[in-house]
Amino acid sequence: MVLGSIFLGVDLAADPKRTGIAQLRDDGTNVVIQNVRVGVDDDAIVSAIMGSRKAGVDVPFGWPRAFVELVQGHRTAALAPPPDTGPDWRREVLYRATDLEVRRRVGKTPLSVAADKIAYPAIRWAAIAARLREQGLTVTPDGRGVACEVYPGAALAAWQLAGHPYKGVKNATSRSTLIERLSVRLPWLQWEGHRDACADDDNALDAVIAALVARDVHRGTAMPPPPELADLAADEGWIWLPDGS
Repeated sequence: MVLGSIFLGVDLAADPKRTGIAQLRDDGTNVVIQNVRVGVDDDAIVSAIMGSRKAGVDVPFGWPRAFVELVQGHRTAALAPPPDTGPDWRREVLYRATDLEVRRRVGKTPLSVAADKIAYPAIRWAAIAARLREQGLTVTPDGRGVACEVYPGAALAAWQLAGHPYKGVKNATSRSTLIERLSVRLPWLQWEGHRDACADDDNALDAVIAALVARDVHRGTAMPPPPELADLAADEGWIWLPDGS
């Protein structure tokens, strides 16, 4: 670990106005929140990622392989008809291996990037990732490069801090409580005056959580794809979860 390493968290929305970003500095003893803000455009995200040791981005990094194959097969009229179009077939088409693994590990099911509005920020991320590669950075779906896919809600579950809604204006009190619980769980985390911003806006809080998971990934204390899912993760993306320690 390089002292003073900067870790970035991005809560990526389709609209820059609702996109949160957080920068943490690991000084070897404490982790200091240096900056938190909501309202971030593509240029700012690219610049911040380029200046970070590792970035955690709350957005799907890819689409289900079966979904991509279905779209390609349909476009070319080469799609083999499935035995049926029931829920098992739809689940295989609409959810990635990592989505099902997150549900198995922590009991939370990510939104389907193939069938839900989460596709909007995922498309934005694809364009941002292309810009980062243009700058010579390694960006891979499985998170082995400068950025990794994270899911703050599942990270909280891994830390045993889930259970209370914290999204939206109406849940500001719950967010304040969650921040207190997170501070107890991670006593080395120094908020440096950014607690209010995170209590006021869940996009800011999710960005902080995303940065914390990015630090875990860099330190080797997050869960990588198991060998049997490594090939799918390289295509579809992989949600990195803290190991809970």
